[in-house]
Amino acid sequence: MEGVEAASVNLASELLDVRFLPDAVTPEAIAERVRAIGFEALLPASQGAEDPEDGDVLRFAIRGMTCAACSARIQRVVGGMDGVDGVEVSLATDTATVRVRPGTVHRELVDAIVARVAQMGFEAQYLTHGPGDVASMWEMQQKETAGRLAAMKARLVPAFAFALPLLVLTMGEMLGMPLPQAISPHHNPLGFALVQLALVLPVMWSGREFYRVGFRNLAQLAPNMDSLIAVGTGAAFVYSLWNTLEIALAGSHAPRNMELAMDLYFEAAAVLIALVSLGKYFETRSRAHTSDAIRGLMELTPDTAILLQAGEQKEIAIAEVHRGDLLLVKPGERIPVDGTITDGRSAVDESMLTGESLPVSKTAGDTVAGGTMNMNGALTMQADRVGADTVLARIIRLVQDAQGSKAPIANMADRVSLYFVPTVMALAVVSGLAWLLAGAEPVFALRIFIAVLVIACPCAMGLATPTSVMVGTGRGAQLGVLIKNGAALEAASKVKTLVFDKTGTLTHGKPELVAVVPLGEFAPGGGEDAGGVVLRMAASLESVSEHPLAAAVVRGARERGLELMPVRDFEAVPGKGVQGVVDGRTVRIGNEAFVLPQEEGTLSAQGAEGRVAGDVRDGMDEQANMGRTPLLVSVDGKVAALLSVADTLKQEAPGVVRRLKDMGIAVVMLTGDNARTARAVAAEAGIDEVIAGVMPDQKDAAIAALQEKSAGVGMVGDGINDAPALARADVGIAMGTGIDVAVEAGDIVLMKGALGGVLTALALSRATVANIRQNLFWAFGYNVLGIPVAMGVLYALFDGPTLSPMIAGGAMALSSVSVVSNALRLRFFKE
Repeated sequence: MEGVEAASVNLASELLDVRFLPDAVTPEAIAERVRAIGFEALLPASQGAEDPEDGDVLRFAIRGMTCAACSARIQRVVGGMDGVDGVEVSLATDTATVRVRPGTVHRELVDAIVARVAQMGFEAQYLTHGPGDVASMWEMQQKETAGRLAAMKARLVPAFAFALPLLVLTMGEMLGMPLPQAISPHHNPLGFALVQLALVLPVMWSGREFYRVGFRNLAQLAPNMDSLIAVGTGAAFVYSLWNTLEIALAGSHAPRNMELAMDLYFEAAAVLIALVSLGKYFETRSRAHTSDAIRGLMELTPDTAILLQAGEQKEIAIAEVHRGDLLLVKPGERIPVDGTITDGRSAVDESMLTGESLPVSKTAGDTVAGGTMNMNGALTMQADRVGADTVLARIIRLVQDAQGSKAPIANMADRVSLYFVPTVMALAVVSGLAWLLAGAEPVFALRIFIAVLVIACPCAMGLATPTSVMVGTGRGAQLGVLIKNGAALEAASKVKTLVFDKTGTLTHGKPELVAVVPLGEFAPGGGEDAGGVVLRMAASLESVSEHPLAAAVVRGARERGLELMPVRDFEAVPGKGVQGVVDGRTVRIGNEAFVLPQEEGTLSAQGAEGRVAGDVRDGMDEQANMGRTPLLVSVDGKVAALLSVADTLKQEAPGVVRRLKDMGIAVVMLTGDNARTARAVAAEAGIDEVIAGVMPDQKDAAIAALQEKSAGVGMVGDGINDAPALARADVGIAMGTGIDVAVEAGDIVLMKGALGGVLTALALSRATVANIRQNLFWAFGYNVLGIPVAMGVLYALFDGPTLSPMIAGGAMALSSVSVVSNALRLRFFKE
């Protein structure tokens, strides 16, 4: 077909993989052609139109941003376009995330955004989420960063090679290093000036990007950091060039020549460009380390896999693995894709994905995830999920999205960044003119003007939040804590009340048969293994039921070596119990009213109470008070046994609850169990507040009620039955189940499924937000204090110091590097 570049058919898995040009042919057209030749063709749910569905998010890589003013400008302009519901532009990741308004034609919007960004002097590349795109985007960013660093390093060499001699030339005599007469300002002012001019030009050429970008943005009335450097160093250069021309035109013996030669600022321009370039280099290199977590995850995927085909082994590229392929994984190799083991037994190290330190035993029928390590046995597996559908790919995509997001705490910095550079330029002009009007020498006013321009650092403000979010979310992924975005991270840091779902969260979520008390004719002494007989009958009846408690009874019987019997006339009565005929006898299991009804067939509890002995009732109460669920068994209308089923508490639950209380967080347990059982479990866990008897569809209302009483309500659950409650909470924390985790379940997903992950998530969130506050304090404090000093306020008020342009430029370069370096400390956060 026209537009199809390649196609391959996998007979075993009945899959057709097609690489095509979206502009030339659609998936629907390909499917229709297959149907036309007599075969059925179905498109996967994730396929169809290339464009994302209404309400989706578009993601772009942005090239050319140099400071917070750039990102703020793109965010403001794109945010005002038709069809755009919201925009987040991250300077740290060089990405833009665009939320699309429903009803918008996505293809047209993508083209419009790319064109609009290009008009502003930047480049936008649309990023899809198709197979391979996660890896290709990361590789593209890594190559671009490496190329950018190499280019910056290449420009640094001439910058310092010429700036340092220029600095020595101008400061030499002050440092006791006399100059030759040919270039001495005292003997040859013109030679002194021309040598400086010759040395500064290569430095300015190495920093030509500052001028190209800076003056372009200035012409568009959208100045950025480059504009400040370009105007500041440009003013120093023009002033010095004018003095050089005056010296040349005045003749060699003009009386003002030496004075003019001493007023040259070529060295200020050169040293400023060299220092700022060095600062940008270190900043870029430091920012590259913020993606270490992504790099580590990407490196988990092997490059090749061993395909088993017709009894032969064939090594193929990982991109060529298709769903349904049979693969061989040798000991010591990484599992290539998600799949199911068909043959073999081994231990698999899943720590790189889940953070679980102990290897997990795997055998035929078990699932495995791509990127995990096969330890000691050969495994044959069938590929189930490949490419961008694997758990590892989804985790990487989630971490990338999180790292490109912003925390609400950054809103103020974004607003300030938008107006920061124009304000600084205005302050520089006002300061210079004010000193001139006050009678200062023009050279002093020029120094003030340049110092104000170059000390201001919008980069520090733009990097304060995203770098911390990048490193924090990346560190979380390394610890098995997936944080969806900056907003979730900030919300988790503010949690004051944490609500735990009971089943599967505080408890193991797998009820167990913990006690069997035979009664009546089956009581001890009523025959050989009478207890086993009644349990066998009860388990046989429960084997037909789908209730979780029924499964516990069946497992308990099988663990005791009991064989099940056929069941006739099975009937389940919701909320009451089950009944049927087993071995010719009528068996009922459930509550009192159902198991022992009155003669008339009513289900009155009062009628049943008279037929349950006091000691049996005491036993039921005792089991309920212990947090267990008592089940009565009757055979032919008579009490036969009391079964006790319990969902046991996780061992670490009490310690986690205690630590949460130490952190100042109130802990609440939410459950559908009856109040007596719920209170028993809560008491064992150390939880004081319990909300019991809440159905799954009522949990979100319970969360809403708590939010009216307390700010910062978090919810911890399994992400399945309590999804609405997780969504309602200020931050929803979903407990994963290892490699089968649904990463879309909550705002934060705990890959381990261990309660200790809750502590890690909250502590990491608090540490990250504290790091953001430190960065913002430094970024704003630096500018708030530095700019007035550069303006000469201290000199005017107290005859205090002023800042030379070179010192101001060095301080500016140091400020952004310090912000990134502080964020990188989060890489060493420990659980």
